Amino acid sequence: MASKDQPIVIKKVVKGGGGGHHGGAWKVAYADFVTAMMAFFLLMWLINTTTPEQKRGIADYFAPASVSPANSGSGAPLAGTAPGDDGVQGSGDSSMRQRLAPSAPQLNDRDRQQTPEGSPESPDEIQESAAQVMASAMAEAQARRDAAQLHSAAMSLRQAMQDMPELAELSNHIIVDETPEGLRIQLIDQEGRPMFNPGATEPTDRAITLLRAVARIAERLPNRLSIAGHTDSAPSTGGSYTNWELSSDRANSARRVLQTSGISNDRIYEVRGKAGSEPLYPDDPYMPGNRRISIVLLREAPVLPRGHEL
Repeated sequence: MASKDQPIVIKKVVKGGGGGHHGGAWKVAYADFVTAMMAFFLLMWLINTTTPEQKRGIADYFAPASVSPANSGSGAPLAGTAPGDDGVQGSGDSSMRQRLAPSAPQLNDRDRQQTPEGSPESPDEIQESAAQVMASAMAEAQARRDAAQLHSAAMSLRQAMQDMPELAELSNHIIVDETPEGLRIQLIDQEGRPMFNPGATEPTDRAITLLRAVARIAERLPNRLSIAGHTDSAPSTGGSYTNWELSSDRANSARRVLQTSGISNDRIYEVRGKAGSEPLYPDDPYMPGNRRISIVLLREAPVLPRGHEL
């Protein structure tokens, strides 16, 4: 009976929820971290660009000149010396300031010899040096960005050849590589499947398909294009119409297809014919693969539109 009379106690445990991943406090902390890192790298860059003499000058500027370095006298800031000790018409408290103020650093002959020639000394020279460093950094960043764009274009072209059935069977006709000039795309002949019929200057249907695919990729980039035609070393049968004229006309025909596919006229840098002077297979100059069209997306700043000035 005693156990039945005991009250029933129900304990409820309420679990407190945390801030959750939707809280914004981490964003503030991350922003403070990024700001501190920017300030740190800016400080490192300024320290690296200043000379030892300028560093000493900055240190002297921030030195606590208003605090007396002596402990004599009454221990006051004036070290027990009254401002009027030098007389009303004398230097007075100015003499105290001169005694307490830090002296400018003096360079001896050894320091002058160790100072690099041409180091910036005036604010204008410091600003000019900083501008040169920033320009160099911007040029390096631009070069890295251009290289990334060309690499992305090469990957896009290879992916397009895999995604498009009409290009998949033509993959043996195209070679994509990166050269010091830029991204080079070469459309080459295969045995029995030429890009141009023998002696003809107009591209075949398969060559037009490849040229249109190249134009779709190149249209996304600002780089100018260099187009060159190549032949094998077999002599031309056209009499005075040599392989030089034939390769030039074929390159010009490729240029027309690219422009009708979306490449603007100011994107064309040059069109040239090289005949058989640069064979793709030097060991066999008569090999069909030497007959080709090479298109290079140049590694350079894009051409500015008319009326635009830096």
